[in-house]
Amino acid sequence: MKRFNITVNGKAYDVAVEDITDGSAPVQAAAPAPAAKPAAPAPAAAPAAVGEGTKVTAPMPGNILDVKVKTGDTVTKGQVLMVLEAMKMENDIVAPCDGTVTSVIAKKGDTVNASDALATIK
Repeated sequence: MKRFNITVNGKAYDVAVEDITDGSAPVQAAAPAPAAKPAAPAPAAAPAAVGEGTKVTAPMPGNILDVKVKTGDTVTKGQVLMVLEAMKMENDIVAPCDGTVTSVIAKKGDTVNASDALATIK
């Protein structure tokens, strides 16, 4: 009989396995072994400051492929601010209004969730 430690969905199990090539011996599993404590998650980086004005938010989770504006740029309604990749498709994130970009929160390579602030326009 051989003993193995197996982890399933983060829970560790101590199991004993017996070779039963003739099919006569039952297979037994030992009680779960106490799982090691998972490491504490690393503290998240402080979010970039959100400027005054209309917030531009992510419509869905994804990755920022390109940022086409910077703080201080003047934009018009419908102008592409950044490109968000979600489900293997590139989505243009456009300005909801005319104005000046007061902050660009997301940067190229960032992973964002739905409703995360990406930029602000005033």
